[in-house]
Amino acid sequence: MLTLVNTNRMLPPIAPIALDYIAGHIRREGLEVEILDLNMAGDPRAALSDYFAKAQPELVGLSFRNSDDCFWPSAQWFAPGLAETVRTIRTLTDAPVVLGGVGFSIFAEPIMAMSGADFGIHGDGEEALVALVRELRNGRRFDRVPGLIWRGARQGESRLADGGAAQPSFHRNPPAWPRELVLPTSRSEVDNRYYYENGGQLGFETKRGCDRSCAYCADPLAKGRFGRLRRPAEVADELQTLAVQGFDVLHTCDCEFNVPGDHAAAVCDELIGRGLGERVRWYAYLAVVPFGPDLAAKMARAGCVGINFTVDSVNDAMLARYRQPHRREDIIRAVALCREHGIRCMFDLLLGGPDETPETAAETIDLIQRIGPDCAGASLGVRLYPGTPIAQRVLAEAAPETNPGIRRKYEGPIDLFQPTFYISPQLGPQPAQLVRDLIAGDQRFFEPALEANETGHDHNYNDNRELTDAIRNGARGAYWDILRQLRSV
Repeated sequence: MLTLVNTNRMLPPIAPIALDYIAGHIRREGLEVEILDLNMAGDPRAALSDYFAKAQPELVGLSFRNSDDCFWPSAQWFAPGLAETVRTIRTLTDAPVVLGGVGFSIFAEPIMAMSGADFGIHGDGEEALVALVRELRNGRRFDRVPGLIWRGARQGESRLADGGAAQPSFHRNPPAWPRELVLPTSRSEVDNRYYYENGGQLGFETKRGCDRSCAYCADPLAKGRFGRLRRPAEVADELQTLAVQGFDVLHTCDCEFNVPGDHAAAVCDELIGRGLGERVRWYAYLAVVPFGPDLAAKMARAGCVGINFTVDSVNDAMLARYRQPHRREDIIRAVALCREHGIRCMFDLLLGGPDETPETAAETIDLIQRIGPDCAGASLGVRLYPGTPIAQRVLAEAAPETNPGIRRKYEGPIDLFQPTFYISPQLGPQPAQLVRDLIAGDQRFFEPALEANETGHDHNYNDNRELTDAIRNGARGAYWDILRQLRSV
């Protein structure tokens, strides 16, 4: 029997969709599986102790969704908490521990070293977990488990040049990233009622992976650099299942729903053909391009009520640095299409990247104020992820530890495993105040925070009490849309 543990305790609670899919797949393969959800536990340590006092699993899998909150200046780091959870489990069971999830996949080896886990899975977990159980039972040929990471033999460990403690070495298999994504549609393995009532929405996937080349994004590191598409009929089957259970406010978990555009249109056609556009409301993340009149009309008919666009900037030079294919005319057209089809729209901005100036920031904010999306998140600071072009550029500069653009809350050498951000020094000594002055109180903007414990301005959803209370009082929808409505009351 496998035990899958949801370690994400962020509030509002986000339904662990990966565990829903993975547990459904494991059960379909004829194996027993249980889920221990620490998000629903008042005392996680007590919940673990109570569970393992009764259960004797042969493998314990921990899902790690977020390595940190991705916001400056809060910069909350969740990896130490995961390591503590692994240590607690070690005292309660002799079963091997395997880690997975998006947050894990980005920083797999550092998390393995910190936590002491036996195994990790980089990439999709459905096939990998089943294969790992079968190898543990018979053969232990770990090289046959897709995406598996495991510790090397002691003789394969290396010592620090200064004679320090041995550092573990790891074996890593290529991940299981099939061209077509096939997932269970039953959505019955986790307590979705709890998450709907306390989290305000449920997620669904139409694909995994992303072939875009955004200069800052970690999604290709975690989910693969090409799209693995689900059959539109399978997506519709899943939404029908959720609608029957009374879960009628949903959000895509895709990197960008409209990439590729023909697949997005085919999903919409399937939802329209089954009449689901009249039964569910859903939100999506979209790239600014491709997004034309046909797709906008189909999304509206299929039940889409809100779109979060990855805009980043309107300045052409900044968009080129971020490696975004859209330009300001595309942004203007996206708002017009949403207005025409009754779809609310949110713009995610990324201010403060390399070479951002007061003038480029002002250009972005001014245009957005004039074209009028429903709201815009003025995020300030680029989270630096290993291997991304922006991180490579910043770290290639002389003496990165003294680079005035790097923001962090730890000492010593630059370590991208820990939350590390970049804000262009050209924005001056108080960049957040500069951006707020440019916004000039426009309530459509979520402003950057001036300090870590400030509330009520930005859209950091982690432990957002205002948002959590609104959901418990009946609010439903994308978090940006709920916060937008609270501001308009």
